[in-house]
Amino acid sequence: MLYPAPMGRLIHELAKLPGVGPKTAQRLAFHILELNETEVKRLVEAMVDAKQKMGFCSVCGQLAEKSPCTICDDRLRNQKLLCVVEEPKDVIAMEKTRVFKGLYHVLGGAISPLEGIGPDDLKIKELLHRIEEGQFDEVIIATDPNVEGEATALYLAKLLKPFGLKVTRLARGLPVGGDLEYADEITLSKALEGRVEF
Repeated sequence: MLYPAPMGRLIHELAKLPGVGPKTAQRLAFHILELNETEVKRLVEAMVDAKQKMGFCSVCGQLAEKSPCTICDDRLRNQKLLCVVEEPKDVIAMEKTRVFKGLYHVLGGAISPLEGIGPDDLKIKELLHRIEEGQFDEVIIATDPNVEGEATALYLAKLLKPFGLKVTRLARGLPVGGDLEYADEITLSKALEGRVEF
């Protein structure tokens, strides 16, 4: 059965979201139709507000309302410790552990030749610039424990070696093939505490 045009358009737009297939898009569309008008307006306003007010920190690349972000601006954080992650959502996962008190650098992805993503597509030049300009003692490479994350970690370790600083990787314990955002706080905090030097 074909849906009326407005419903069909809503399902079509929802299906464009990552991880949302046609069936999920259909369920979401029906749920939205069941909401009262005030709830729908709040949902739309929240999406528009986030789109208009959110950006990325000019220093670390983290999702932020202002730049530099609150983490980069916090002088109480360890200014000599830098954690390199793939995506902004990984910063949130690390912060949930309440263990890491240093700074972050968001690469914007991982090296993936199959997807056409090379080192130049990531914020690696910005990372090297920060290290040249900063006074870091240690860089923790916290890329995802999958093929792309491992390739990125090895590439970064090779680039960072000439700087003479300590380069560590999160300890194993995170599931291979998994993403940081899905790790629970205890597993992630233990992996952070047990990190090993490259």
